[in-house]
Amino acid sequence: MKQFSNKYMLLYALALAAVVALVLTIVATSLKPRQDKNRDAETKQMILKTIGIEASRDNAAELYDKNIDSEISFVDDDGNVIPYYTFDNGIVITLKGNGLWGPIWGYMALDQNGTVLGAVFDHQGETPGLGAEIATDKFAKRFIGKQMDEHPIVLKKNADKDNPYEVDAISGGTMTSNGVSDMLEKAFEQYRTITFSNSKTEDKQ
Repeated sequence: MKQFSNKYMLLYALALAAVVALVLTIVATSLKPRQDKNRDAETKQMILKTIGIEASRDNAAELYDKNIDSEISFVDDDGNVIPYYTFDNGIVITLKGNGLWGPIWGYMALDQNGTVLGAVFDHQGETPGLGAEIATDKFAKRFIGKQMDEHPIVLKKNADKDNPYEVDAISGGTMTSNGVSDMLEKAFEQYRTITFSNSKTEDKQ
């Protein structure tokens, strides 16, 4: 049996690793346009869902162009570029925050009076059956009809259903619920920035 030197084995391993890395890079590069397209379609699906329009990946772009008037961005106090979207009855604001195990995010549609028309949430790794419940329609529907005009919406255990600023927290998902409340507080400040900026523009006109 032929014996190989340590130097040969090391060079062989390095060459093999380089080939594998090159192949993975080529695959990742070739898949990126498709991944970007799918990510864009998913974003548009979520935005459309907040205004009551169900879309598939195939027709999301078409429905988005028909129903969303514009995409506008502003820079928050931390230097982050935050997009929001306008449609006939109001705006869709972007939600970003942190849950128990990672990022949480979503979108919320508000009419011109700050009433929630619809919402959608998602997460990276919240616990199934607990924090992951934020991604369900059942949870999102709790926000419809609530207000973001004067105060941020807060998740509370046994929330007062008649209180326009309270939503029932997730049973057993305290940390995720707190993360959603923090996310909504940030979104409220963003919403105030957007509406204040718009009112200043209207005053100038």
